[in-house]
Amino acid sequence: MDSLLQLLDQRLSPTHVVVDDGVRCIDWQSLRARVQALVSELAQLGVRRVALHADNSVEWLLVDLACQHAKLPCIPLPLFFSDVQRQHVLDSAGVDAVFTQVPDLFLEPGLQHVACAEPGLTLLRRSVQQFPGLPAGTGKLTFTSGSTGTPKGVCLGTTHQLLQAFALAGAVGLTAPLHLCVLPLGVLLENIAGVYAPLLAGGTVLLRPLRALGFEGSSLRYPEQFLSVLQELQPDSVILLPQLLQVLVHAAARGWQAPAFRFIAVGGARVAASLISSARALGLPVYEGYGLSECASVVSLNTPGADRPGTCGRLLPHVQLLERDGELVIQGNLMLGYLDDPQHWYPREFATGDLGHVDADGFVHVEGRRKNLLISSYGRNIAPEWIESEVLATMLFRDVVLVGDAQPWCSALLYPVTAELGPAQIQQAIDGVNARLPDYARIKSWLRLTQPLAATPALLTANGRPRRAAINEYFQPQIAALYPDSTAGSDVSPQEVVS
Repeated sequence: MDSLLQLLDQRLSPTHVVVDDGVRCIDWQSLRARVQALVSELAQLGVRRVALHADNSVEWLLVDLACQHAKLPCIPLPLFFSDVQRQHVLDSAGVDAVFTQVPDLFLEPGLQHVACAEPGLTLLRRSVQQFPGLPAGTGKLTFTSGSTGTPKGVCLGTTHQLLQAFALAGAVGLTAPLHLCVLPLGVLLENIAGVYAPLLAGGTVLLRPLRALGFEGSSLRYPEQFLSVLQELQPDSVILLPQLLQVLVHAAARGWQAPAFRFIAVGGARVAASLISSARALGLPVYEGYGLSECASVVSLNTPGADRPGTCGRLLPHVQLLERDGELVIQGNLMLGYLDDPQHWYPREFATGDLGHVDADGFVHVEGRRKNLLISSYGRNIAPEWIESEVLATMLFRDVVLVGDAQPWCSALLYPVTAELGPAQIQQAIDGVNARLPDYARIKSWLRLTQPLAATPALLTANGRPRRAAINEYFQPQIAALYPDSTAGSDVSPQEVVS
């Protein structure tokens, strides 16, 4: 399939405003010329693999489109990745060029600064001795939010991305939408559903730095600022995570006047049916979806013409779904494979790890995960064993259990090895662990247990592993107290509880 640049040439007039970045409105003719300048620059430099590290901005979009048109693999670097994760991506993907707005974050020796056609970007060249294997046709290498410290690279072709964008534009059915990008463009969902699909529908994309929307790191720190921007810009559509939808519902219930939205998509983590119902009752046109990076983001979506709250909607037309031993297995528009893993390239199906089923009317129900995986209300995947092992490595705790599924931050149940370990010492240990973690995986609050988990045999397996469902149920009131009002962005103090 042609690049998005070629497709938009067939659909948009030269004077059509494609991007509003808060400074100027940029028409298609101007944007196209800037993309072509970058394409020429990449060709002259002989670049092979490009990492893109930038805030939501015109510059991000320019590099993305230029790489696609030049048939170069583009590797977005989410801003919320830690230094370790960022370096892991550069090394494992064999990146030889980095476009960034913050060059000071890249400190590895031997980096060469090169003049860039776009003044808002710095181009860094890296010396690469060996380029790890990629499936043929890889146009984008997207690294998931990182359930562990070393996230996998998902290889997608341009056809995968554009088929997805066409399917979404058709399913949503908006004409010339004004879409505000709320999620980071480094997240595949916003990249495809928030940029490609609206542009193919003849729309305009609103881009603002994430800090201007009230974000700090990967979390919404200033909800009032977010609400103010929504009122100012009056977008037709947005893509929200459950935590962000909760902010809107919380505000609308207290008199905040929402824009005249035409479509609000919500997904990325488990969404309570009651939250959808509350949003609808307040006039917010919210529709839940479901997807994975391995399937080029969205797999199913509720829409005005096919809507069943409490489900993840019907499958998009280019995707098929099977149910095998209770697990959802997807066929159609699958990834090319994982980075440097040729034994698993060009899969015919993908086992999602999600438990669920498709009902008689074709609506997808997702009921949980096969593996121990927390998915925060900001859509970040977190393997609890990863964080627990970091805390246990301090040698100060006998029991550590991470909680926080469908919540805005992580919390931990802690049983110290000695009763003499006071709250200040515990917090100091947690601070030390947090300093090594990306912000979405840090422990913001904790509960001190007064006896070990082994004192309640039902909370551990025969070989001493935590029974997570049982632990969450046993400590449900205490855990709930750690999340008193997550829509307000308030800080929570550590709490000591009796088990």
